[in-house]
Amino acid sequence: MADIQGTCAEEFSAVRDALAASLDNKDVGASASVYVDGEMVVDIWGGYADAARTTPWERDTITNVWSTTKTMVALCALILADRGDLDLDAPVARYWPEFAAAGKDGVLVRHVLSHTAGLPDWDGPVAVEDLYDSPSVTARLAAQAPFWEPGTEAGYHSLTFGFLVGELVRRVTGRSLGTFFAEDVAGPMGADFHIGLAAEHDHRVAPVIAPPVSTSVDRIVRESGDARNGPIPPGVGNSVAWRRAEIPAASGFGNARSVAAVQSVLANGGTARGVRLLSAAGCQRVREEQFHGKDRIFGVPMRYGMGYALNGNSCSWGGMGGSVVVVDLDAHMAVSYVMNQMLDEGGLSDERGVGIVLAAYAGLS
Repeated sequence: MADIQGTCAEEFSAVRDALAASLDNKDVGASASVYVDGEMVVDIWGGYADAARTTPWERDTITNVWSTTKTMVALCALILADRGDLDLDAPVARYWPEFAAAGKDGVLVRHVLSHTAGLPDWDGPVAVEDLYDSPSVTARLAAQAPFWEPGTEAGYHSLTFGFLVGELVRRVTGRSLGTFFAEDVAGPMGADFHIGLAAEHDHRVAPVIAPPVSTSVDRIVRESGDARNGPIPPGVGNSVAWRRAEIPAASGFGNARSVAAVQSVLANGGTARGVRLLSAAGCQRVREEQFHGKDRIFGVPMRYGMGYALNGNSCSWGGMGGSVVVVDLDAHMAVSYVMNQMLDEGGLSDERGVGIVLAAYAGLS
């Protein structure tokens, strides 16, 4: 059985077993973490940080978690809303006047958070290199017309979500999304999560390992009529340019501990480990259903709240290839799984993260 490092409360031993089984099967290197009532009960890792299996995955190993980063972006918006600085029911143009162009004066902040703004992609070609020029690609979104009537349908905004919410954060705070997150969220929480990774952390990064085939999400996006640009090649996530850029929807670097540590604030009524980031009422806003129906990009039923997918008592999101975080506001639990080996399991997630989450729930009973 794979050697698992870290700490795990005995009642959550099933999480340790699930991670070990995954590492014995398809994983190369991975971490899992569980926080309950704002306190860490599981913080474990194992395997290797490289495909050649020569460098052990260490306690401070981090990797690109792709769209799991969106939960950090959404949390920033919820914090600003709770402070009274951002009205989720207001038109985006109240904070970003240029955005009113091309019939978007009625697009609300909550539409942007729930993938219903009608801007799942740019209306012309966008290269990976273009994403590193945030002002340019953001201005393009402000100028273009929506693909559908905003608020009426949903379609996963895979990359545009981060630039749209990020620009709102910048307009409200005067700081980039990555800077606001570092100073007002990760810093106070002591969380090792970065949106825009400084060179000093490069030695700790486990490169992502591309899946044997393109991920299902990639295929869905590529085949959708609302997707004008192709998927991001996984190898891009290993480039220095990607690490340094602030691409808020997809370029976050962390591990399971840092992801769950941040999201434990939302799970625990806005306070964790003596730090309050928002009120209990502010946390509950995530559960306000904005859309329930067939997503135009995914082609399957989705239920979106304020920045997260809703499923029963929990809210969640995951990243391309397998990373995931689940936040249960009733159980006061945050669970995360982060790995370097990306997989394609024929759906929007795979059994590795699901197994970790189910094992965490078993520990509650």
